[in-house]
Amino acid sequence: MAKAYLVGGGIAALSAAAFLIRDGGFTGSDIHVFEEQEEVGGSLDAGGTPEAGYTMRGGRMFEAQFRCTYDLLSGIPSLDDPAISATQDIMNSHEESPWDDATRLVGAGGEIRDGHAMGFSERHRLELVACLATPERMLDGKRITDCFSEGFFTTDFWYMWCTTFAFEPWHSAIEFRRYLRRFVHLFPEFETMSGIYRTRYNQYDSIVRPLTAWLLERGVRIHTGHRVTDLSFRAGPGTSVERIHFTGAHADLPVAPEDLVFVTNGSMTADSTLGSHTAPPEGPRTSRSPSSFLLWHRLARGREDFGRPEVFDRSVADSTWESFTVTAKDPAFLDWMETFTGRATGRGGLLTLTDSPWLLTVVVNRQPVYQQQPDGVSVWWGYGLFPDKPGTYVRKPMRECSGEEILQEVLHHLAVDAATAERVAEASTVIPCLMPYITSQFLVRRHGDRPPVVPEGSTNLAFIGQYAEVPDDVVFTVEYSVRTAWTAVAQLLGLDRQPPAVHKGHHDPHVLAQALHTMHRK
Repeated sequence: MAKAYLVGGGIAALSAAAFLIRDGGFTGSDIHVFEEQEEVGGSLDAGGTPEAGYTMRGGRMFEAQFRCTYDLLSGIPSLDDPAISATQDIMNSHEESPWDDATRLVGAGGEIRDGHAMGFSERHRLELVACLATPERMLDGKRITDCFSEGFFTTDFWYMWCTTFAFEPWHSAIEFRRYLRRFVHLFPEFETMSGIYRTRYNQYDSIVRPLTAWLLERGVRIHTGHRVTDLSFRAGPGTSVERIHFTGAHADLPVAPEDLVFVTNGSMTADSTLGSHTAPPEGPRTSRSPSSFLLWHRLARGREDFGRPEVFDRSVADSTWESFTVTAKDPAFLDWMETFTGRATGRGGLLTLTDSPWLLTVVVNRQPVYQQQPDGVSVWWGYGLFPDKPGTYVRKPMRECSGEEILQEVLHHLAVDAATAERVAEASTVIPCLMPYITSQFLVRRHGDRPPVVPEGSTNLAFIGQYAEVPDDVVFTVEYSVRTAWTAVAQLLGLDRQPPAVHKGHHDPHVLAQALHTMHRK
């Protein structure tokens, strides 16, 4: 029997294992997942305790057209109720508590800004239309700033767009254009975020745990603490993996010609460092490529068809930002936010502080955020896109701040009254997380910098995850990772069942008309 070996234990690898069983006829015991860390889930992580403080590096958003993800999870029982699928649980959660943001942007002194008008000039509208219409290959090597005038980056649209999707002005124009086309159907209600879906709990609890349980029940073998350092290939034409090499005491593994190898090349949360309530995160250890990128470097040496990893891991200054998770044992902040936003906890969506030099964004999701979160404990989350700039209240860069200092800066920009701020500070534990590669997949690139999911001539090797190329779809989404996994399995096995087409709302005249109407709001 053929075996499948998956390098990396993130959502792409877990999805590939599920597709191998569901569509490829593999027996679970013939599937091996090798993960360097002690836990699977990759960037969809969540940990900590209510006593020491919870931690989440990030929180992923969903929308109605995540076709691959919903197809996959439709066969995975939810964490709370095995009678319904994980997909149905996401849909139920959206129906029970949809976002209806009334305070998407907050300016100086806690003043709520009206983002409904978007803030476009006629020039900005023309620039957006031109970007949408430009053939993708003409944007090779271009930044977003190459396509838009300076004033575009102070519009309400940009503040909402960049903090929803984590774009920086110097990021790739290719990726920005893909996002515009992929999510143009969200334009009419973008300031309320009502088209955004979320999982019931954090993504580790709502996706990784039930998916992993499903795989383990079917005998999939997950090997944590296994770091893959290189692959060997058979001599002759084509690309055929012959051996997997590990570091440490683990023996190298022979790969038969009929076996399959799936490699997650790169990680957007590589080298992340946690701080504490009283101390900032340590500076990232970026003197050499992280292990996930290092494997890619070794594989790509002398091979144009395997992409160019140096494009994504050698510009840390352009891909770093910082998140923070707040654990509170007093509802003071949630109560204050309900009054301030006019929305019940979990209904308010993202709130961006436009006057913050760090460009802070906070979100208070429906409680509990963790499946095992006890009563009386609340969790909320936030991030800053410019952690190298000095704060307003705490006059030093965000990356040099403790969790306590980050909380002070947030409360200052929200103009929370002194009595409430004191209650919030006393009851909260804040854990910051510095992520040097978090938007590395958005860095300026050219075609060919990411390898195809299945390189031409490959008989048994596929690349999956955020750094493999899928035309039209957008990185920094769970959907992208799942789509690469499905594509890899379908192509290597020659299956009739292929991934559904990427949603292309920009091909719908009605959707485009609504988007153009939104751009002309006053």
